[in-house]
Amino acid sequence: MDQQVDVVVVGGGSTGCGVVRDLARRGLDAVLVEKGNLTHGTTGRMHGLLHSGGRYAVSDQKSARECIEENEVLREIAGHCVEETGGLFVKRPEDSEEYFQEKLEGCRACDIPVEVIDGEEARRREPYLARDVEKAIALPDAAVDPFRLCVANAADARDHGARIETHAPVTDVLVEGGEVVGVEVEHETGPGKRIHREPGATEEIRARHVVNATGAWAGNVGEMAGVDVEVRPSKGVMTVMNTRQVDTVINRCRPKGDADIIVPHETACILGTTDEEVSDPEDYPEEEWEVDLVIETLSELVPALKDARTLRSFWGVRPLYEPPGTGTEDPTDITRDYFLLDHGDRDDLPGMTTIVGGKLTTYRMMAESISDHVCDALGRDATCDTADAPLPGSEDPARMEDLMDEFGLRSPVARRSGQRLGSRAGDVLDEWDPNPVVCECEGVTRAEVQDAIGDAGSDLNAVRLRTRASMGNCQGGFCSHRIAAELAQEYPEPVVRDAEDELYQERWKGQRHALWGRQLSQAMLNHMLHATTMNRDGDPANLDGEVDFGAFDAGDEGGAPGSDAGEGGDAGTAATDGGTDGDR
Repeated sequence: MDQQVDVVVVGGGSTGCGVVRDLARRGLDAVLVEKGNLTHGTTGRMHGLLHSGGRYAVSDQKSARECIEENEVLREIAGHCVEETGGLFVKRPEDSEEYFQEKLEGCRACDIPVEVIDGEEARRREPYLARDVEKAIALPDAAVDPFRLCVANAADARDHGARIETHAPVTDVLVEGGEVVGVEVEHETGPGKRIHREPGATEEIRARHVVNATGAWAGNVGEMAGVDVEVRPSKGVMTVMNTRQVDTVINRCRPKGDADIIVPHETACILGTTDEEVSDPEDYPEEEWEVDLVIETLSELVPALKDARTLRSFWGVRPLYEPPGTGTEDPTDITRDYFLLDHGDRDDLPGMTTIVGGKLTTYRMMAESISDHVCDALGRDATCDTADAPLPGSEDPARMEDLMDEFGLRSPVARRSGQRLGSRAGDVLDEWDPNPVVCECEGVTRAEVQDAIGDAGSDLNAVRLRTRASMGNCQGGFCSHRIAAELAQEYPEPVVRDAEDELYQERWKGQRHALWGRQLSQAMLNHMLHATTMNRDGDPANLDGEVDFGAFDAGDEGGAPGSDAGEGGDAGTAATDGGTDGDR
């Protein structure tokens, strides 16, 4: 059935979720549509840095000031999404002293709190730093969970009357009488999908205004409306290590370049990144040299990375925007500022606004700006309160400690559950007894998985993003079947099987670039568990006719994930013990 609303927000990343939350809290009737999971695009493929502004303090001081302002806001309103790691910009002997001083002066000019420490103090704080690190600038970088942050924004929007529609790609922008009047979406079918409307059906959502918050895909949506949005997508690789070699965000103090940051995140470290312009945000090469580059270069800062186990790699695409006529050739020179494009003024097409550029750290500020613009366009007098209103899970920081005591959250597993859930811990954990651990690597319990299923339905990748289940050392090898089993209480067997396959394939996808040393062994062990022990590559329940069980004696020919890993490595030594191996 078609629907008429005030605003449709296209894109379920940090900006889109922030916009729909802001609009809903101002009393507008808003709908968010996203073609995949929340965080399907750029937001779900970033290194998890909550910027202090230090990275831009020399080259883009406007962005630096915005970052430190929003850094402080997010610590207040989204405490359960932020880990206050602190950050260091470290200087090696070959790095420029002049640039170090420029960085220091730039931070002070942008009101970013800084402290200069010598190499000895830097190594006291981070013992695995290289012995030749001379000094560092300490500043308030932090780690942020982008999945938890987006879900919290979407949940708050829904609590204020918004409709959140995932797995609903826009197939057309509706233009009538020279103005945008809504969008057409298709409700996807497929394995493990959360269905809000009839599968395979199309729906027209008519709206007084459409917000294009699709980031690197903004040009695609603009094309549907007949306007040009000059996004310049730039890809970057992130590589996930199996343990936290550092507990502080480590930045290389030098001018722009590849492979200059390490972000501790939950149980792992994320290394980044590269910066290469691509023509299509959906189709670009994922090359092993990029993975090698970040590991080898960042090993100059933290030598232990040379022998660390690499869990997986993933690529994200930045939604860089350059106003027409600028002519910048190097994507690292393009500003990280955001731009609001009013298509009524710009293209004589009222009814649609696009927001491009920016960073996750400034998502709330971007959302406030575009929500102000939409309210002006619709003649609504409503003020923004998102800088002060805590997100669900962060409402009462003091309550967190009470809950830890109330539920006896002193074991590592229980404590991590409480930290992920924030002030919602009581509501979630009280629901399930017994509450066994489903994912040992990340300490995720049944209560958390079932709570995520309540929001994400049968989409186990959405469950993963909400809980981190299957994101640890085994990469789903030991737990994906347990996670899928939690669906069986509500969904039929074929849906459960498809959902598990989709989760496992997603976990496998990121490991293809890390198949050396112990990760190769782990991948082979996972293959043996799933394809052989569980017979996932030739399950009789999925086959028509008779099964030739003698074929299993001849070895696997099914091509299941991991089967192309070769015979190198001892599968029995993989497990999840955090072992290292530099053989690659």
